Amino acid sequence: MDQHGPAFIPDFIVPVRQMGSREFDFRRQVAVVAIVNRTPNSFHDQGRTYELDRAIEAVLQASEEGADWIDIGGLAFRHDQSEIPVREEIERVVPLVEAAKAQTDLVISVDTHRTEVARAVLGAGADVINDTNGLRSEGMAEAIAEAGATAVIVHSIGGPRNFIHGPTYEDVVDDVRTFLAQQCLHAIERGVPAERIIIDPGHDLNKNTYHSLEITERLCEITALGYPTFVAVSNKDFIGETLDVPREKRLEGTIAANVFCIMHGARMIRVHDVNAGVRTARMTEALLGFREPINPKHNLP
Repeated sequence: MDQHGPAFIPDFIVPVRQMGSREFDFRRQVAVVAIVNRTPNSFHDQGRTYELDRAIEAVLQASEEGADWIDIGGLAFRHDQSEIPVREEIERVVPLVEAAKAQTDLVISVDTHRTEVARAVLGAGADVINDTNGLRSEGMAEAIAEAGATAVIVHSIGGPRNFIHGPTYEDVVDDVRTFLAQQCLHAIERGVPAERIIIDPGHDLNKNTYHSLEITERLCEITALGYPTFVAVSNKDFIGETLDVPREKRLEGTIAANVFCIMHGARMIRVHDVNAGVRTARMTEALLGFREPINPKHNLP
């Protein structure tokens, strides 16, 4: 653990990570994760990338704009949407994984809590499973371990599509931290090595705005676990409710939240606006002394 000016620099268990063809040193680097959903009912874009050709275009655009990673989703977390068969989720995500693998060098994660889907996408070339059920599905940890893949362990008390009305916590940060620590041990016991574990506190996932704000404010208590921390705050309702703005007006709040999270130890930011996310990450890296300016000329000889 290090205090770098006003920032919190975690003592990472394994700071240098290889995922796909890319290597990250999370002591000095922030990964920008672009969201590409093949769902007709996604939280933000309401199906803009549901068709395969549009989804591939979004992947290629994210790569051009400087993303490090894409997170592909085929099933909405929301409880108010109808369930789809496992086969349909696989048919949505596998072709996009294959196209992304063939046409880019981006790290590829798939957002799924279903073990059968995880096995299918890992077989198609995905590098990471982003599990919003926190590895609670039977066989999920084993599937990730067998593929030599990375797990993003996400906190949610109810899991995907399981709405908890009026969620309560004894202490939301302590509860999230305890769950993540337990599930990291669960993963290790089932063959996922520590260097292939990432954690995510699960902003807004069965949490209200006050919970998500407190998790953000006290994020260093979670990043102090030592596993690289992934945050998904982009356009979330806690930002909208804090500022009283609709989804399409949450960019500034998203940038502020992402900067705060990075300053408190987060090393992956999941974003809808890739250009803004890349600039946010790179500027914050410079402010932390992690990188040099790209084109320094002002008042220089």
